[in-house]
Amino acid sequence: MPVDLEWVERFARERHAAQVDKAGRPYAEHLAAVAGGIAERGGSPDQIAAGWLHDAVEDGVLTEAELASLDVPETTRRMVLAMTKRRGEPAADYAARILAEPGARLVKESDLAHNADPARLSVLDEPTRQRLTRKYARMRELLGLTS
Repeated sequence: MPVDLEWVERFARERHAAQVDKAGRPYAEHLAAVAGGIAERGGSPDQIAAGWLHDAVEDGVLTEAELASLDVPETTRRMVLAMTKRRGEPAADYAARILAEPGARLVKESDLAHNADPARLSVLDEPTRQRLTRKYARMRELLGLTS
């Protein structure tokens, strides 16, 4: 069954409507950038849907049970769960789970690209910018995304 990306986008925007990013911007802007980045990198519709939903469980706007009942492909659900970081989870374990799920690495690559965008980071205070830059670089390294 093909995924209805228009529905997934509406659903994600509704669920994250009250949320803002670290710079105070509507969180849906990040989701749109991740989904767009996946499309630009040649990702499948299932991966694009995962991009729209990638933070929903982690951010608490969607439970795992709700995710299981969504009308999206199983591959999308598995990628979303692979992308869901667990409290206290070591970065290496998180990266290994992403690498073990087909398609999830591209979703995370797009997520990291937007998170590490210099324009996006420039509005943050210096300590936060440095901490996040190190965090994103480490995850890129763990995922084999270094050039």
